[in-house]
Amino acid sequence: MAGTASPGLVWVLIEYPGAWPPNGFEGLDLDAGTKALVISAAQTANARILLVRRPGPRRLGARRRHGPANWAVLRHQSSGAYQQLWGIWERDEDLAKIASALESPGESGFPPVILVCAHGQHDACCAVRGRPVGRALSERWPELVWECSHIGGDRFAANAVIAPDGVYYGGLDAGSSVTTVEDHLADSIRAEYLRGYTDLLPPQQAAVVAVLERFGPAGRHDYVVTETLREGEYWRIHITGKPPHPAHIDVELRARRTPLRQLTCRAPTEGSVIVYEPTSVRRT
Repeated sequence: MAGTASPGLVWVLIEYPGAWPPNGFEGLDLDAGTKALVISAAQTANARILLVRRPGPRRLGARRRHGPANWAVLRHQSSGAYQQLWGIWERDEDLAKIASALESPGESGFPPVILVCAHGQHDACCAVRGRPVGRALSERWPELVWECSHIGGDRFAANAVIAPDGVYYGGLDAGSSVTTVEDHLADSIRAEYLRGYTDLLPPQQAAVVAVLERFGPAGRHDYVVTETLREGEYWRIHITGKPPHPAHIDVELRARRTPLRQLTCRAPTEGSVIVYEPTSVRRT
């Protein structure tokens, strides 16, 4: 899983408790002008739009609950600061406020949002494996947890992303998800279920995972990638750490393409992906 977090620093969340089409927000039956405005603003800001809903049973055939629903813009600044803006929508046109929110810096001090992919129309595995994880996490942190639409890496379901921290986890079940999020909220990120950080390139993500495997858990910003070199199929990545972690670490990884296989439950054909295997992790 290491090195498979989807890149991005900005997330748009739109609460929609009804059925989610396979392509998420773009497939919703909403006012066309408003939807186009939100999509354009998100593309300009390099933001990812996710539909969200609270975990729990839903009434079959429901399109949208009566009354207001939430929207949010979550931003991970390059400085490491986390910012959020939240709003309410009842009419489709209310979602136009997202466009202006994407141009605002946001506010700090909010707790992180825990997103669990449960997008069954995109891939059945996400619903089958994701919904039990969403329920388990919501029992512990009911105000922080949302089911969400496709976040990438269906083959690693159950998947979760903590935003705006920008941390992807995969291969979770109900029990491991609670302990993983507990550690994360204590700023002690472990390698076992970590897919990567969304502000890093795939080989850089894999290098950080290798460092956490070698030297133990660390905070989200305790390690910084300071140099990345590629020589053919090999990557050499230098990482600096804050005390008490090692100050300088060199990681070497070999990139290779996997054999053809079915990558997701709904995949019509077999495919392959590039994986990054650490060959050396050493202090320098």
